[in-house]
Amino acid sequence: MSNACLEITEPPVSIDIARERSYELPPALTSLSNGATVLDLGSGEGAYSFLAATAVGESGCVIGVETTPAMISQARMNLIQSRFCNVSFRLGELEYLPVSDQSIDVIISHYGINQSCNKTQVFREALRVLKPGGRLTIVEMVATQVLPEEVEENGVLMLDDIEDMLRAAEFDQIQSHIRPPRNGSHRGPATNRAMKHLTAPVLIEAVKPA
Repeated sequence: MSNACLEITEPPVSIDIARERSYELPPALTSLSNGATVLDLGSGEGAYSFLAATAVGESGCVIGVETTPAMISQARMNLIQSRFCNVSFRLGELEYLPVSDQSIDVIISHYGINQSCNKTQVFREALRVLKPGGRLTIVEMVATQVLPEEVEENGVLMLDDIEDMLRAAEFDQIQSHIRPPRNGSHRGPATNRAMKHLTAPVLIEAVKPA
């Protein structure tokens, strides 16, 4: 595979947006090993998958899993527009990942897990597909205080709840870091100006026991 295979000829707009927001996933996007296999949960249009593909190099591999057919179609169009040869996108449920056991080095997700109604099962699946010692690095919007019911229904949980789910799925070394939104703006599901004082983005990292 040549280096040209990884060159983006005309970056899709989504990649430019991801570059602007990549500060939210620094451990995942700056410390990926060359040759690593990465899984992007809730990969959307593929922006973070493409950033990860650049980080792992031509010997690495990135798999994006998305639940929405329209998003998969857009991601594949973006892939054609680019010249990445180490990225693929799969339509599937986050609760039942179309990925082999113990095949992934690193899982990333940028506001992709809140869309699931069964997050504990998502984390169990993440554990299944990770290699021993593999790591999970996600950014999600969490509640900083008790939220109205309509917001809870949109998937936003308290940080303690997410950490409990990770423990229930048997993850280790769970660390969480509340991250102030860049330029004072919140991103992610179930947030708007009225809710910005009730929610915050959090970087959550966990490791599958070796």
